[in-house]
Amino acid sequence: MTEAKGPPANHRAIFWISVLALFTAALANAIRGGASEAMKQELFDPTAAERSGELIGSALGNAFLGFAISLLIISPLLDRIGAKRILMFAAASFIVGPVLILMAPSAGSFDAVYGVLTAGMIFTGFGWGATEGSINALTTSIYPDDKTGKLNTLHAWWPAGMIVGGLLSALLLGPVLGWRGLIALLMIPGLVLGLWAMRHEFPKTESTVAGVAFGEMMAEPFKHPGFWIFPAIMFLTASAELAPGAWVQVALTETVGMQGILLMVYVSGIMFAMRHFAGPLEHRFSDMGLLCISTIPAAIGLFLLSTANSPVTALFAATLWAIGVCFMWPTMLAAIARRYPRSGSWGIGLVNFSGALAIYLVLPKIGKIYDTAKLEKAGGADAFAALQPGSPGMHEALVHAAEVSFKTISVIPVALFFIFGVVWFFERGKKG
Repeated sequence: MTEAKGPPANHRAIFWISVLALFTAALANAIRGGASEAMKQELFDPTAAERSGELIGSALGNAFLGFAISLLIISPLLDRIGAKRILMFAAASFIVGPVLILMAPSAGSFDAVYGVLTAGMIFTGFGWGATEGSINALTTSIYPDDKTGKLNTLHAWWPAGMIVGGLLSALLLGPVLGWRGLIALLMIPGLVLGLWAMRHEFPKTESTVAGVAFGEMMAEPFKHPGFWIFPAIMFLTASAELAPGAWVQVALTETVGMQGILLMVYVSGIMFAMRHFAGPLEHRFSDMGLLCISTIPAAIGLFLLSTANSPVTALFAATLWAIGVCFMWPTMLAAIARRYPRSGSWGIGLVNFSGALAIYLVLPKIGKIYDTAKLEKAGGADAFAALQPGSPGMHEALVHAAEVSFKTISVIPVALFFIFGVVWFFERGKKG
């Protein structure tokens, strides 16, 4: 027997469960970023100030490691395990991860603290990976004729979660809640997600419904050498979008006269609005054309963030960066789903995995670049250690470190402009 064509009767509920899962993952990402400076000050600055930027960057990056691992395992097994079980696992991870992070400060030695913190970050990443490993394939299955539009609409709720998480961080961190209270809030939507997913049945993915066997789905990417261009591009795309987003609180709070997380709230508001227009833009320019054009404001915005020294200049730079990166992640997923539909959730998962792996590798590197720059500006590790928090010397060192780290990242969208441009050129030639 073959399954009936058309979306399931509860497709709207499935879509909104997917929205809640992605919203929760984004909320966790924003709150981790918003709490990162306070966590760094409490857990790393007292004992390892000279490399505290690298340590908090590595800690934040471990969430992306969990994201990458769960994506790689779950994506090919989505229909075998079942989307319902996977989303309930995501919900559990959004609860277990924060519990472990809250346990970290009382774990004992420095190594134990860092180990428990790492485990907590990895578990929150598991929830994110289980989310991305299921909801993208589900969305392309229930909306096969509007993949780019619906994936961008779904992923508009990523910036929505970033907005809520950023505002909670800005408003509650400090006078109302410490970073522990913020992290604890993540368990609430995780619980709601688990209870809601429990009530529904979920459809099979597009490739399974089309009769593609498991072995054929696994082999599909290896039959097409062109497929592997997209994970490579996604590695750079994610580095231009999510790595700076996870870094703004640490790097820019000192330099622009406002909390860095508020910049992410502003950027996320732009992304939330613009992602609803991705469908018409993609029809006008094609997905590769849209991505190629997007790299221009992304590169300019990241470069200007490196020199921003006030709220006004930071907001202007962030506007350009937001316009540039807002379509990148979901449009990359739609590009794979359209070109290689028989690769199913495995194909989408490989591209997602590449993006997650990029952040895991890039964030500690940014932290190391930041630490090296601040020590050089201060005149060495001993000179930096002698600086008082809030002193002019400390301010100059941190401003210089932020400038160097963001200028380094701004090179990535420049490279992407040429890569997207080449793919766009050759695909237009084939259509012609």
